[in-house]
Amino acid sequence: MVDIIHRIGIKSSVARVYNALTTLEGLAGWWTEAVTGDTRIGGKIEFSFLTKSGELLGRMVMEVQELGENKEVRWRCVEGPEEWVGTDITFQLSEQDGQTIILFGHRNWREAVEATSHCSMKWATFLLSLREYVETGTGKPSPDDLKIDNWN
Repeated sequence: MVDIIHRIGIKSSVARVYNALTTLEGLAGWWTEAVTGDTRIGGKIEFSFLTKSGELLGRMVMEVQELGENKEVRWRCVEGPEEWVGTDITFQLSEQDGQTIILFGHRNWREAVEATSHCSMKWATFLLSLREYVETGTGKPSPDDLKIDNWN
């Protein structure tokens, strides 16, 4: 199994970061504007990635597996690209030196493929978007995200 992992600090309370990870409004502020669903444990959240003209680039459905208030968020991908289905996305939160530290993981990829490389870089840009959203109120969610290659 292959894991994508990142660590980032956000100059904000852990409660604000947790809110950005566990509400539709928060998720739309940093990952993709096209988000719908149920953010409670057992609920499913649908994330669609569109071009600025509205063309669908990709869609994923995450089942909320765990919500440890101000500590952890865990999703399992139940629909989407073949490489994603069955993978787990985790956000572990802690407060250190006046920052909220996120230990991020997109875990349990069956193998390292080209999509893994793309997604690792995209997760890094979206985590920076999350930091910007929490610290300033304005992130760079899709379709206004940082474009890194010809896949987006």
